[in-house]
Amino acid sequence: MEHLKRTHRCGDLSRSQAGEMVGVTGWVHRSRDHGGLIFVDVRDRSGIVQAVFSPDVDGNTFNMAKELRSEYVVALEGRLDLRPEGRINAALETGEVEIYVDRCEILNPARTPPFPINENTEVEEALRLQYRYLDLRRQMLQKSIAFRHRVVKAVRDFYDSRGFYEIETPVLTRSTPEGARDYLVPSRVNPGRFYALPQSPQLFKQLLMVGGMERYFQVVRCFRDEDLRADRQPEFTQVDVEMAFVDMEDVIQGTEEMLQYVIHTTLGIDVPLPFPRITYDESMLRYGTDRPDRRYGMEIYDLAGVFQGTGFRVFQEALASGVVRGFRVKGGGRFSRRELDETVARAQDLGASGLLWFVFEDEQVRSPTVKFLSEGELGRLRAVLDAVPGDLGLVVAGPEGVVAPVLGSLRVEMAARLDLRREGLGFTWVTDFPLLEFSEEEGKYVSVHHPFTAPRDADLPALEGSPGLVRAKSYDVVLNGVELGGGSIRIHKRGVQEQVFRALGMGDEEAREKFGYLLDAFEYGTPPHGGIALGLDRMVMLLNGNDSIRDVIAFPKTAKASCLMTGAPSPVGERQLRELHLRLT
Repeated sequence: MEHLKRTHRCGDLSRSQAGEMVGVTGWVHRSRDHGGLIFVDVRDRSGIVQAVFSPDVDGNTFNMAKELRSEYVVALEGRLDLRPEGRINAALETGEVEIYVDRCEILNPARTPPFPINENTEVEEALRLQYRYLDLRRQMLQKSIAFRHRVVKAVRDFYDSRGFYEIETPVLTRSTPEGARDYLVPSRVNPGRFYALPQSPQLFKQLLMVGGMERYFQVVRCFRDEDLRADRQPEFTQVDVEMAFVDMEDVIQGTEEMLQYVIHTTLGIDVPLPFPRITYDESMLRYGTDRPDRRYGMEIYDLAGVFQGTGFRVFQEALASGVVRGFRVKGGGRFSRRELDETVARAQDLGASGLLWFVFEDEQVRSPTVKFLSEGELGRLRAVLDAVPGDLGLVVAGPEGVVAPVLGSLRVEMAARLDLRREGLGFTWVTDFPLLEFSEEEGKYVSVHHPFTAPRDADLPALEGSPGLVRAKSYDVVLNGVELGGGSIRIHKRGVQEQVFRALGMGDEEAREKFGYLLDAFEYGTPPHGGIALGLDRMVMLLNGNDSIRDVIAFPKTAKASCLMTGAPSPVGERQLRELHLRLT
């Protein structure tokens, strides 16, 4: 018997095809037996259409419909009719039509799924990941994966129109640990040697600039062995871009135009350009983080001037070697004492030695600390925070490296607690990052971005004597409080690159062993160049309104970097280990 053929997709059927014979294939979404008629919703990737089985059309087909269960794979053929006026389903794209079925074929039956496919019910994530092939059939993920496709296509279309080449870079490369841990791949034909999966194509895209490619982009897979969270995966996708003969303004402008194009193409939203900018130092002061969400205000203020010469010992000691900073929570004065005590405990959990709170009333300020402060100090605090009756002031004192992130975290948590409106797309550029920062754990300076970032020309003389003061030609683009991407102008001269390596504690021999090919390339006419890498998973997550990148990745890993569906990572046999010259201990 000849199988039934698809002539139309389920979601494409409309009143314009009424009266035609149509063939559809898909999954049984739900079935309803009304006695004289059986109604079956059939679903494919494009949508859902209602099929009607009637004994008056074909008795055998009607009896077959009684066997259909959720997720059976079927092929149907019949006449497309307009629904009667009272049975139109306005909630369905195909709600004006239905198929009167005269032939049906069960292409494959299905067991009862472990969770409903045809309902948007909450399902435990572990179960969803174990049966990801079923989870992918659900409407939410179908829409997310389709949206991801449109974003990627828009990215490619934009860069193609601007004269960029999409060029693949190696997946098996050399281990050059300077950030997260590498994923290592043992070499069978080179015993005792290992490849590394790339954390990014950083060196290769710079070498493409040396190679005269001038404009490169790639939608590329990257791998980092690091602790995971909602916006991290061990394997992830970047939109990777590099250009020759550019400065920071060129890269920033091009990135803004790309994001504007992608958002207009996929969401129909016009994002105004240019995006606002803020320096790293300003961002840490005003928002306590280098990825600020600026949509709801609540800025942090330096309160050194308010408490200069204070008699309060806590502020005296803090100002001697650190900072006193705080912010206003509009309407936060309504919090109960228990809620305020919980906020103090939360600040301590984040690393602060304590948190001081001030409730501003009509004529006075209510706080356990008020007895230690003068009327003048309380008046200046009210003025600097621009507080009105009913507002709450939160103040932290101590080392700047502790105070800034504690207040930054509290600011975000207060916005969530007060359910402040945070709609829209809030882009911000953060610039002028430090080139290096001192790591107490490693006892040396480490790169804030990566060791190939160019220092500011004016700061170059400080690289050997005061490396912590050197600023970088780097920039991050932030969307709604999430770092969407980061980039920099790169070092393109061997002497400068060697200086940076030395500032990182890397001797000439080590630098030669790890990066000799890059240093050599810099001696053959390397052009000035720079670029950026944006997290595609994060971009899709934010634009699509998801809370986790796992909801926009077809087959994600868990927080322990495992795949519940396939069982990866898994043990391997002794024979494979021997071939790779490995032995487990």
